[in-house]
Amino acid sequence: MSTENLPERLSPATVAVAAGRPDRVKGGPVNPAVVLSSTYVSTREPGGELLYARYDTETWHPLEETIGALEGSALPALVFSSGMAAIDAALRLAAPGTAVVAPRHAYLATLTAAREQAQREGSEVRLVDIADTDAVVAALRPADGAAASVLWIESPTNPMLEVADVPALAAAAREAGVLTVVDNTFATPLGQRPLGQGADVVVHSVTKFLAGHSDVLLGAAVTDDAGLRRRLHARRTTGGAIAGPWESWLALRGLRTLALRVERSQASALELARRLERHPLVAGVSHPGLPSHPQHERATALMNGYGSILTLRPVGGAAAADALTEAVRLWVPATSLGGVESSLERRRRLAAEAPTVPEDLLRLSVGIEDVEDLWADLDRALRLAQQG
Repeated sequence: MSTENLPERLSPATVAVAAGRPDRVKGGPVNPAVVLSSTYVSTREPGGELLYARYDTETWHPLEETIGALEGSALPALVFSSGMAAIDAALRLAAPGTAVVAPRHAYLATLTAAREQAQREGSEVRLVDIADTDAVVAALRPADGAAASVLWIESPTNPMLEVADVPALAAAAREAGVLTVVDNTFATPLGQRPLGQGADVVVHSVTKFLAGHSDVLLGAAVTDDAGLRRRLHARRTTGGAIAGPWESWLALRGLRTLALRVERSQASALELARRLERHPLVAGVSHPGLPSHPQHERATALMNGYGSILTLRPVGGAAAADALTEAVRLWVPATSLGGVESSLERRRRLAAEAPTVPEDLLRLSVGIEDVEDLWADLDRALRLAQQG
C-alpha cells in the first residue's frame, strides 16, 4: 500500500508495519513480490518507465517507501548495497576543496572513507567532539582553513555514545550554508527523526536495527530535498552500489518488527546498564539513559528512548575485556550490532579504531533475549575474566 493511502499521523511503530504494502485488491497478496529481472521491455525513447535494474527496480520500492515514511520524509528513501555505500554517496555531497566536519568518535569506516575522499580531492576532514555544540559550530567556519560543506553527525556516536544537539547543529550548519548528514543507525527512526530536526540527509546501515536479523547487508539514504535525492540516486546508479532484490525483501520483512525489537532491546539495555554501574567488577559503564552519562539530559529532551547500545569497561583492563568476550556463552562476540541476538566487541582490537577509545572498552549491542539470562551470562563472564 502506498504511503499516500495510509491514514495521517500514524505512529512510527504502525508505519513500520503498514507502509510498503501492495494495493488492496480482492485476492491479492498482502506482501510485495520479489521481481527477479535485470532488465525491462523498452522501445523507442524512454519515458519514465522501468528500464534497467541498476537504475531502478520495483522490488526496492516497498522498502524505500517504508524507510522514507519512518524518517518522516515526503520522498522515498534510496536503498544501497550496504551502509557504507550509502555513507559514501552522502560524503560525496561535499564540495572538493572544502572540509567535512565529523565526530572524532564515529564508525571507523566512515572516517576512513572521508579521509580517502579528502586525500583525492584536496579536501579536509575536521574532527570534533560532536557533543560540544560550540566547538562544532566553530569548526564550520574556522578563522583559518577550508570552509566546511558537510557536517557529519552520529548521535549517539559509535562507540563512545556521545549525544549531539542535532537541532542546534543543523540550524547552525544551515545558516553557514553547510549540509547536515546524520547517521541514524544507532537511534533508529523510532528514537529520533533528524530530518524533522533540520538535517538535510539521513543515512542508515539497514544491516543493523532496521533489518534486525544479521542476515543482510544493506544501506539507505533519506532526504526531503528532491535535488539532493537526485544527486544521491545518480551516485548509486553510476557507482553500481545497488541492493539485491532478495536482500531488499528480507530487510522489509525484518523492518516489520522494528518497534517490538527496539522496545525490548532498549528496556533491557537500560536495565543492564543500571546493574553494571553497581557491579564491583565493572570500572565504567556508559549509556545515555544513565543520569551519570554526560549528555543524559540532552538525550532525554531530544530522543524517544535511549537506544540499545551500551559500553562496559571491566576491572582488569584490556586483558579482562578480552577474557570476558571469550567467557560469555549467550552474548555473541561479533563486530556488527542491532540484531535480535546480543553481541559485544572490544573495539580497540581493530587497528583503525580511534586512539581515544579506551583499550578496555567493550561495545554491547543488546538483543531481544530475556534480560535475566543476559545478565546472568555477563555477571558470570565478568567473574571468570578476573580469574584468567
